Amino acid sequence: METKFKARVQDIKLDYKIWLANSEGNGILGDGKWRMLKLISEKGSLKAACDELGYTYRRTWGNIKKIEDFFGFPLLEKHRGGAEGGSMALTEEGKLLVKAFDRFHSDADAVIQKGFNDFLNELSGKE
Repeated sequence: METKFKARVQDIKLDYKIWLANSEGNGILGDGKWRMLKLISEKGSLKAACDELGYTYRRTWGNIKKIEDFFGFPLLEKHRGGAEGGSMALTEEGKLLVKAFDRFHSDADAVIQKGFNDFLNELSGKE
């Protein structure tokens, strides 16, 4: 049975963010910091990653330090000097964190998308 919602259901878009917090509720890692770490790994530069995402270098560096302080070890390793001016890479722990968050996000995306589809179907009367 169709519902009054059906006419507008196609205009509803799913939008959400995932983030992890500590026991006090302070953010540790979320979509933005995850994307930043992935870009640093791809580009080999914090500055290049900040430029691409439109983030400030200082704030981003502070956010990365907060993650490192929470876990108690570095996620990035810096390589100074050279003709290109040095580079930055994820440590093994940084790579593991990004890989685990990739998998977690993918799994959560699938569950959330199914729930969203069920929601739209219910509003449309297709249940």
